[in-house]
Amino acid sequence: MQTGQLWDIFCTVIDNHGDLGVCWRLTRQLRDAGQRVRLWVDDASALAWMAPNAHQEPGIEVRPWTDANQASTLKTLPPADVWVEAFGCTLPENFVAHGVATQAQQPRWINLEYLSAEDWVPRMHQLPSPVMSGPAKGWTKTFFYPGFTEDTGGLLRETDLLERQQNFDLVKRSAWRQQHAPHLAPDGLLISLFCYEPAALPQLLAQLVDTPHHLLVTPGRPLAAVQQALAGMAVHPNWNALPYTSQDGFDEMLWACDLNFVRGEDSLVRALWAGRPFIWHIYPQDDNAHHDKLEAFLDWMQAPESLRKAQRVWNGMENPELPTLAANNLGTWATCAQAALDRLLAQKPLITQLLAFVQNNDIQVTPSQPR
Repeated sequence: MQTGQLWDIFCTVIDNHGDLGVCWRLTRQLRDAGQRVRLWVDDASALAWMAPNAHQEPGIEVRPWTDANQASTLKTLPPADVWVEAFGCTLPENFVAHGVATQAQQPRWINLEYLSAEDWVPRMHQLPSPVMSGPAKGWTKTFFYPGFTEDTGGLLRETDLLERQQNFDLVKRSAWRQQHAPHLAPDGLLISLFCYEPAALPQLLAQLVDTPHHLLVTPGRPLAAVQQALAGMAVHPNWNALPYTSQDGFDEMLWACDLNFVRGEDSLVRALWAGRPFIWHIYPQDDNAHHDKLEAFLDWMQAPESLRKAQRVWNGMENPELPTLAANNLGTWATCAQAALDRLLAQKPLITQLLAFVQNNDIQVTPSQPR
C-alpha cells in the first residue's frame, strides 16, 4: 500500500540514459518507501527497455509532459505534496498556476540538482530560492544537491542493493560471464564499455589486441564509436555488442565485469555501488567546466596516480597513452573503489534524506496567495 505523500517529479530528457535513468530510479525508490509518484517526462521512449513495466508499476504514474499544460487534465488530478524539478528543468507555467490557484498551502518544491564532488556543493545544499516572478511569486524552492559526503544529499541507493549484489555474485555471476563472453580466457579481464566518443578509444582497443581480455560494448553511442574506431584497425580485439537492457540488467553487467567504463551521472553512481574498478567519462561541457568536476571527484576518491592519469586521458585532459590494464594497476584501482564504496555505505542515501527534508515540519513554506 502506498500511504505516503504524493510527489510530482518533472524530467526533460537531454540524454535518455542519464536524466531519465536518475528520475526513474528516484521514482521507484520513493515508491518502495511508501510514497506515491507521478513522473512527468517529455520523452519516455527509453523506458521501453530501461523499465519495461514502468506503466504497470503500482504507486507510479508516468505522464506525458504535455498533460501538465492541460487545464482539463490538471483539474482531474489530486494535488501533490511535493514538486521536484530534476536537473534544473522549468515546471510548465500552467501546472504552477493551477497549483497556486487550487492548493491551500505551497507544496515542498525541490530543485534536485546535478551530482558533483566540488567543494561548493555542501554550501549550496538545502539553500532556499525565493520565486521572484510568475504565478508562484512569493513561494520558495529549495536546492537539493546529491553528493559524496555527509554534508550533501547523498546518492540514490535501494535498500536491498547489497543483498541483490551478493546473491548475484554467489549464484549468477559465473553464468552471466559464460553467456556474454563464452570464450573468455581464464586469465582474461571482462570489460564493459559505456561511453560517449572518447578520443582515447582507439588506444583502448589497440591495447586489447593480442590479450585474453574481452570487451562488452553497450548499444547506441558506444557501439557506434567502437565500430568507427575498428574500421581503421587491421587487427581487432575480442569484443561483442550487448543489447539494450533494463536498469537491473545494467547493474548486473557492472557486477559481472572486472573493469567498467561508465559515463554521465547515473552509471557513475551504479559503478560506485558495484565496488569494481571503473573509469568515468564525464559529460563534456563546452567551457571545460567538467575538468574541475572530474578533478574534484578524483580527489574525493583518493585516486592513485595511475587511475588519475587513466581518467584524464579518457576525458581528453591529457594526451599521453592510457595506463596499461596490468594486474598491479587493476589491483590498486580495485582497492580504491572498495574504499570509496565503504565510505559511501556509511552515509545516508538520497531517498532517506529527501524524505526527512519533506517531513520536517520546522521548514517554513509560504502559503499560496489568492489570485
